[in-house]
Amino acid sequence: MPPRATPLSPQDRREALIHATRPLLYEHGRSVTTRLIAEAAGVAEGTIFRVFDSKDDLVDATIARAFEPGDVLTRLDDIDPGLPLRERMLAMTTILQQRFLAIFELMRALGAVGPPRHLHDRPEIAAGLEEVRRRLLALIEPDSDRLALPPEQVLHVWRLLTFAGSHREIADGDLLTPTVIVDTVLHGVERPAATGEGADRC
Repeated sequence: MPPRATPLSPQDRREALIHATRPLLYEHGRSVTTRLIAEAAGVAEGTIFRVFDSKDDLVDATIARAFEPGDVLTRLDDIDPGLPLRERMLAMTTILQQRFLAIFELMRALGAVGPPRHLHDRPEIAAGLEEVRRRLLALIEPDSDRLALPPEQVLHVWRLLTFAGSHREIADGDLLTPTVIVDTVLHGVERPAATGEGADRC
């Protein structure tokens, strides 16, 4: 008879259930059942209530986890700071747009138009988002002498355009590509003059 697997700690069990619940929310929203969650996690249905007070408690924890930076910080750290500014910003945009798309799709599945109110009670989310902002700013600041606006303002404009351009309703179903977003922020929409104006752009 094979040895029995070591039981998971309550915290590890919570993490496993959150991991199993997240993809189910995209398909079922808040109507997901504990039976479906238990099947996805490979546990008995009653196991859920040993670490969560209710299904809603588990769903809320899963939504909160979706708003945490996750692997965004690691992916930003993988961007080579030696790349030209435009290439750095293209990588930044790809990472942030993928995050926005995932969150927007989750909100759509939940029938929500914005982040749930309970997220305001989680300081770790605000701290994580602030760390993302710092990492993004650090990727722009080395070229501050080439920018017409302070790096903080460039980051603000870029994030607004990335957010709006990644939201299907705001963008009327025509999402902006990272290339369009970055080139609009860096170069605007005016054609360079025939004399070669703009040839020395980023």
